[in-house]
Amino acid sequence: MRRASQPFSLPHFRAWVSDLILDMGESWHPEPFQEAFVEDVFSGCPECWLVIPEGNGKTTLVAGLALYHCEHRPYAAVPVAASSREQAELIYRQAEGFVLRSARLYESVHSPIQAAKGKRKTDVPRFLCLEGYRRINHHEGGRIQVFAADDRTGDGVIPTMGVLDELHRHRNLALYRTWSGKLLKRQGQIVAISTAGEPGSEFETTRERIRQESAETEQRGSFLRARSSRLVLHEWAVPEGGDVEDMAVVKAANPLTSISLEALAEKRASSTMTLGHWRRFVCNLPTRADDAAITEAEWFAARTEEVIPAGVPVWVGLDVAWKWDTTALVPFWMADDEHRMFGPAIVLVPPRDGNSLDPYKVEAAILELHARNPIHTVVMDVSRAEQLGSWIEETVGAVVIDRQQTNPLAVEDYDKFMEALRSGWLKHSGDVGLTAHALNAVARILPFGDARFERPSQSRLGQEQERRVIDALTAAAMVHATALIVEPQLEPMIAWA
Repeated sequence: MRRASQPFSLPHFRAWVSDLILDMGESWHPEPFQEAFVEDVFSGCPECWLVIPEGNGKTTLVAGLALYHCEHRPYAAVPVAASSREQAELIYRQAEGFVLRSARLYESVHSPIQAAKGKRKTDVPRFLCLEGYRRINHHEGGRIQVFAADDRTGDGVIPTMGVLDELHRHRNLALYRTWSGKLLKRQGQIVAISTAGEPGSEFETTRERIRQESAETEQRGSFLRARSSRLVLHEWAVPEGGDVEDMAVVKAANPLTSISLEALAEKRASSTMTLGHWRRFVCNLPTRADDAAITEAEWFAARTEEVIPAGVPVWVGLDVAWKWDTTALVPFWMADDEHRMFGPAIVLVPPRDGNSLDPYKVEAAILELHARNPIHTVVMDVSRAEQLGSWIEETVGAVVIDRQQTNPLAVEDYDKFMEALRSGWLKHSGDVGLTAHALNAVARILPFGDARFERPSQSRLGQEQERRVIDALTAAAMVHATALIVEPQLEPMIAWA
């Protein structure tokens, strides 16, 4: 058939991919939102992000784009990586399906490479699928290759177009940075596709920075395009404050024409569909796991501009860790039973290289807090820091109450904290440390149905340790529960002091 325009232009791409056959036997015709993204890829922008809800044809788009790139870029190198090889193989399978179903891609052609090697048989398939290697070879030397999402595995790759699938599921953006650093060697590009991730993840932090720092931004309803000299982002999502239960609002964030209001309503009504999954994968909104202990709405409703007055005696919750978790100090003041206030947390991060946190840093933090608000009582697990507890009593003159993190006490901490938070009695300053730790926590259900605050992962040696720590919340919960019991007994002593 006659090809329009020149390679790496939208008209040429549109004509070329019309030969590709979908699994239903129809020719593939990219939709306008997909073509808009392809145009930005063809403009030469080194890094191209498409962040869009699940089911909107991301995999089909990049599979077709990868084949097109191999056909028209000499000696193309198209590595494909996802959070697992199985995930990345989905793109391989889609590309393989295009090849096997589309006569033009599988037809025999003359191979200049085979001829140069002196081979008698120089007719080979245009594209050859090697399932065992998770590789598709082009007869002129191009290659699509599936890799594990590991920056060490991908270190030797020099992409002409690297594809990173479901970037939000990657442990971090190390592989992205590795490939990005090699783009200049062959004037290559990265195409990253994804849905929303978890708040605070490296993916979401980077996504927000792209929005804020891009020189050129365009917002049309549920669509955002942000571009800088190096990166372009196409994003489809329910707008901030949009009603995620309104199917018309959700449909606007899902531009694929085959996604109907009826299909969305049926999907939402499914017994297996949780609100967290719906918000994250269908509405494309950063959302925490379904087992999160405290929702964003609950936490931010308790935020206040009020501060603990300087000079007012305070309680302090202290959770001590030396090597992997953080040490956290949280001041607490009860103006009255329905006005309970947490001050900004002091969070001390250990070296995490095998060495312990310097105990003098903990002492300095306590003295700094004591200088602003005299500390009358410290609640801590003394078994973790017996010497520090003695130092507090001798140097600061505060009472030290030992509160170990056994299940019965942790359940009491959880119950009293959540009751006060949901009743509107607890307030906090919105500081980064306490907020991050509160939103990291999950609710661990114990055998008899009780719950306690728990880390989202028990591993202390993995990636993104800052998303696992909850020490400031632990300190806040145990000082709050203890104060409710002991505060009436201490009131005369505090007033005298």
